[in-house]
Amino acid sequence: MLTPAAALAEPTLNERILDIRERSRFVPEDALAELQKLQPALATAPANTRAEFLTQMSAVRLRLGQNDAALQAADQVIAFGQSLHDNVIIAKGMLARAYVLFAKADVDAAHRLAFEAEKLAQTTGDQALKVQATITAGQAYAEQGDFPAALSTLQRAVEMARPPEGDRLSLAAALNALAKLHTQMKDYDSAADTLAELLEETEKLHSPGRMAMAKNIEYGLAIDAGQPQRALRVLQESLALGRQMGAERMVGVTLANLADSYLKQRDYPRAARYAQEALLSVQKTGDQSTEATARANLGQAYVGMGRLAEGKQQYELGMARYEQENNKPDLQVVLREYGETLERAGDLAGALAAYHRERDIANALFEQRRQQITLELQEKYEAEKKRRQIEMLRHENQVKGTEIDNRRLQQHVWWLLALVFALAAAVVGLFYRKVRNTNAQLKVKNLELKAQSTLDPLTSLYNRRHFQEFMRSLTMQQRQDGMVGALFLLDADHFKQINDRHGHAAGDAVLKMIAANLRIALRETDMIVRWGGEEFVAFLPAVQRHGVDDIAHRILHCIASQSLKYGEHEITVNVSVGYAPFPLAPDNVPLPWERTVNLVDMALYLAKAHGRNRAYGVRGFHNLHLTSMEAIEQDLESAWRSGFVDLSVVLGGEAETPPSTP
Repeated sequence: MLTPAAALAEPTLNERILDIRERSRFVPEDALAELQKLQPALATAPANTRAEFLTQMSAVRLRLGQNDAALQAADQVIAFGQSLHDNVIIAKGMLARAYVLFAKADVDAAHRLAFEAEKLAQTTGDQALKVQATITAGQAYAEQGDFPAALSTLQRAVEMARPPEGDRLSLAAALNALAKLHTQMKDYDSAADTLAELLEETEKLHSPGRMAMAKNIEYGLAIDAGQPQRALRVLQESLALGRQMGAERMVGVTLANLADSYLKQRDYPRAARYAQEALLSVQKTGDQSTEATARANLGQAYVGMGRLAEGKQQYELGMARYEQENNKPDLQVVLREYGETLERAGDLAGALAAYHRERDIANALFEQRRQQITLELQEKYEAEKKRRQIEMLRHENQVKGTEIDNRRLQQHVWWLLALVFALAAAVVGLFYRKVRNTNAQLKVKNLELKAQSTLDPLTSLYNRRHFQEFMRSLTMQQRQDGMVGALFLLDADHFKQINDRHGHAAGDAVLKMIAANLRIALRETDMIVRWGGEEFVAFLPAVQRHGVDDIAHRILHCIASQSLKYGEHEITVNVSVGYAPFPLAPDNVPLPWERTVNLVDMALYLAKAHGRNRAYGVRGFHNLHLTSMEAIEQDLESAWRSGFVDLSVVLGGEAETPPSTP
């Protein structure tokens, strides 16, 4: 007769733990109770079963918001694996600990541990563990804003998860993460293809929870691709599945997404109701990330309803969590929405502050990516250099070996000496020609890399990195012949509406059209730059001081007068412009180019705030002894109206109404 412990031995006990692992994703309260029932049977269970039990206990505690208990269980897994020298168990414990650290907002430590766990998991033979660790590493790259690394990592996870080596659960998880990343990167065609495969694989699992997870991914794609009715339908289906399972955490996420969906339709009362329901759900689960999203949505709804103070308070509470997590990509999106919401509500000062916070994050992400590209190019160059050195050493060794053989043969066959030297010379000649060809090819590759690092791939204009390096090396003095340099910063008006109505391919075509028109409006000697997104910079090294306003008018007219035939639609676009002579020299002290760009950026914002399709230019400064450049840079419009700044206003069309002058 079998004892109770024997009756629960492998594989029965393992199967029960794995079944609990799946249910814990959706109903962690029930999963915890089931795990506690199995605990007495672990005394005689194999090591891998006990390790899996502790791993799932950490996951359940985490989903219940019991972070300290979850961390303790994860550390027990790591210690257990180390005592057995078992890399599978250690890697599982490291992943469990990384998830808890992220929930506790120790994001940098969570990312480092995730990358270490992924490296360790790849040394094991546990395929499901390798897929899970690779997915986690890919998500960590995405949270850092390193989308190229995230994409290659998650694509590798999908391939690893495919049968026969992988399993359907792992494949569904990998496809889920990859579809979400494609949506974040606004690659909607790839996202749709990945989502179609995800839904197909999820159907085979017959799991309401997994289907609800897939529906949430479908919602993200639908809302970003401008399909609000599809997004609403998918969310209602997901909400019904979550409530059917009693999956409160999933219900909270779906309610927050429903609030976002109604915000897109400007249905603020209904959006506020769903956001409030999401916050009530979050109180039961302790899901702080969902709470941050719900508060941001509630803040936007309140502002839309005219409850400005309450809305700003909810926004700030939500963004505090993103800042705590150091989640720069999501925080950048929320800040952009925050600024647009405040601008629509007429709070231009608040919108400007949000705009500058978003710009700081964008600059930080750009600098991080620039440094990474530089390192990658340097690594490629060093690898090519090392390869050539190895090739040269190999050939040198061959030549030396030939010489040694020749000396040995010389003792016996002097008559072959002349022939041997001739052969050696031929080898050296061939080697020299090969090295010369290799160097020529390397030179071509270096030129290609230099072009790629200085040009924007979409518009073939100079990129932001090249412009920054150029301005750092530029030396310009004030001239007495009426000639000045000039900086122009322009931004396409209502560009998001073009993407929403016609798709991102149409948006790319519009950006190419703007680039082409700028080449027409400006001279070949002028530097035109894709600054980022729908923004462009133009630097004119020498123009007549009295003609700077005319150039601004020419830019506005040249772009507005052209249209783009896209499908059955005729797309026209206007731009808003900020500009200034360069160098700007208050009190005869030239400002650094970065501060000039910041002033031009604020002038651009004034053009946006006062109706778009116009240009605002900084001409000079007055009465600086009564103020400071820092105060002017903080609020350009106030400084203008107080008489400290001289601005030009150039309108883009007769239909526009000029703003009041100070």
